[in-house]
Amino acid sequence: MRKLPLFLVASVGLGFLAAGALAQDTHPILEKIADKVVQKYKTSSCEELAAERAHKRTGQREEIEEKFVKLLHEDAQMRQEFLNRVAAPIADKLFECDLIP
Repeated sequence: MRKLPLFLVASVGLGFLAAGALAQDTHPILEKIADKVVQKYKTSSCEELAAERAHKRTGQREEIEEKFVKLLHEDAQMRQEFLNRVAAPIADKLFECDLIP
């Protein structure tokens, strides 16, 4: 099974994360990122999603995504909240686009 690109954080919260705002109160950031991820999947075409999946991301965005993923690995409650918000819309869109069986 392919790895789902959960973090299409392009223009969301990057300033917050890059500026080191991952302090104690991260849930507002989590909400913004989750909302942007869901919006991205709702508004993207199947072709756009397929192209993004095929393209290797590098640079600052990748570093920020890695930090966020690490945070989700360390905080089970935050991970559960994030996945509860994004999993169904992402899975639905990927299914519609025949990107998952």
